[in-house]
Amino acid sequence: MTAEQSNPSERAAETGTAFDAVVVGAGFAGMYMLHCLRQQGLSARVYEAGGDVGGTWYWNRYPGARCDLPSMQYSYSFSEELDQEWSWSEKYSPQPEILAYASHVADRFDLRRDIHFDTSVTKASFDDITKRWTVETDRGDQVTAKYCIMAVGCLSATNKPPFEGLDDFVGPVYHTGEWPHDGVDFSGLRVGVIGTGSSAIQSVPIIAEQAAQLTVFQRTATYAVPAWNEKLDPEFEKSIKDDYPEFRAKARARPTGVYFPFNLEPALESTHEERIAKYEEFWARGGLPFLGAYGDLLFEKDANDTVADFARDKIRGIVKDPAIADLLCPDNIFGCKRLCVDSGYYETFNQPHVKLVDVSEHPIERFTKKGIVTGGTEYEFDAVVCATGFAAMTGSFDKIQITGRNGLTLAEKWRGGPRTYLGLSSVGFPNLFMITGPGSPSVLANMIPSIEQHVDWMMDCIAHMEERGADTIEPQLAYEDDWVEHVNEVSKVSLRSTCSSWYVGANVPGYPRVFMPYIGGFPIYVNRCNDVMTGGYTGFDISGGGDSNAPPEICWTEKWHVELDMEVMTPAMIAAGRVPVI
Repeated sequence: MTAEQSNPSERAAETGTAFDAVVVGAGFAGMYMLHCLRQQGLSARVYEAGGDVGGTWYWNRYPGARCDLPSMQYSYSFSEELDQEWSWSEKYSPQPEILAYASHVADRFDLRRDIHFDTSVTKASFDDITKRWTVETDRGDQVTAKYCIMAVGCLSATNKPPFEGLDDFVGPVYHTGEWPHDGVDFSGLRVGVIGTGSSAIQSVPIIAEQAAQLTVFQRTATYAVPAWNEKLDPEFEKSIKDDYPEFRAKARARPTGVYFPFNLEPALESTHEERIAKYEEFWARGGLPFLGAYGDLLFEKDANDTVADFARDKIRGIVKDPAIADLLCPDNIFGCKRLCVDSGYYETFNQPHVKLVDVSEHPIERFTKKGIVTGGTEYEFDAVVCATGFAAMTGSFDKIQITGRNGLTLAEKWRGGPRTYLGLSSVGFPNLFMITGPGSPSVLANMIPSIEQHVDWMMDCIAHMEERGADTIEPQLAYEDDWVEHVNEVSKVSLRSTCSSWYVGANVPGYPRVFMPYIGGFPIYVNRCNDVMTGGYTGFDISGGGDSNAPPEICWTEKWHVELDMEVMTPAMIAAGRVPVI
């Protein structure tokens, strides 16, 4: 059954219906949450703003969009049958294939019948008397649920700078995060691209193949390493599938939940010649593993300088015009911002019809009827692409009026930055769960295992609640305070906390500067969650029902007992919070 068949555009508003749980979002998090709720015999409704499943992969259809993690690792692990029956075509999966995978999962587990698509949740309010959430949508739905689960995604609320005169421009303006589903043909057009982050680095080479003229507006130069993408070797695929559970377990024991080659040695203990050889070795492998060339690259500024110099030399060796090459060379910490993976990005600027405009000192002033003005010069375009990223981590929460106990809104509570306990929930908002919320590894780890671990933990928590007959669960303020402080303190150990990135909300005017994801490592975080659960939900208040707060009978989280991989982490590093993150 298609999304359109199960959700006709004229469906009647759903009012007065009571569910055990309401889930907001039908990306990989919302789909798995729905599957698990059903497995536990609970009723659920999922609301999704898009027209089908897939989350960020439903919206981000820009040219060249693909995952920067290996296909064999960026997938669900909960079903061995699913693992065996699905095959990826490339080392790094393109967006259409990831979306097809999400659709296949929805079909295989018959998920769409409990999802209302083309429906945005506008309000979620907790009733102090009934101990239930009331959820409202832009389609007139008003339903209640004991549990409200936010599966809204970390990178789903597009960042659209309020450029002056934007409405005056006569041509189309596209955002990479809300790309037209029937595609865009730039053949013969003059195109402007604003931004040089991941979506620009992936899309610029392909747009350049079509456009008659391409102008890229760059505020901050971005480091990128080559993907060296290729067709997936069937023999390699078979070797993984022959023992997929063991491979998954090895990945979970790594700091990012991804199994990559990693060299623990400090860069500064090698000679210059040895470092260059090591960097060349990892550059030839391509992708994010490049950050694993040495173990101290994100902790020691002098070590980072060596890899930054190497990357800049690579850029200068690719880009023929020295002046353009210098503009494309970042002057910040290598890997401080999300490292990008490219396929011909720097080479694109060798083409005569491609122009780079530096707007670091002279920002874009305004749009006009014909184009864009910066530095007193007007650039004329037929179409403009805003590759300006997302209001990361908290942007999707900002779009919903979430009201907890005593009329407290989440927006008000998070005015100075997000506050959660383990990235799972927040004081003042009983029975509200967040999948990969701020304060969890989320974007600094493999997202799908992160999602599965969160959902499995929540399912054990909900099972415990139901067995006890409890009404609500909510973090204790002291434990939330301690966790927020811990997340902030651990972030200071890494050089990633030293630059203005979307990790700290620096790309969105008015956002507080707070390092939002947990950088302490996926296995360390997972074991902390396990300890909280087996300790009888340490740091949580559970009200109603029986008095027992004994540890639950573990079911969903059995697979999440992970051992730290000492190939990449020594006890001394862990004690110091120096967990390598790639």
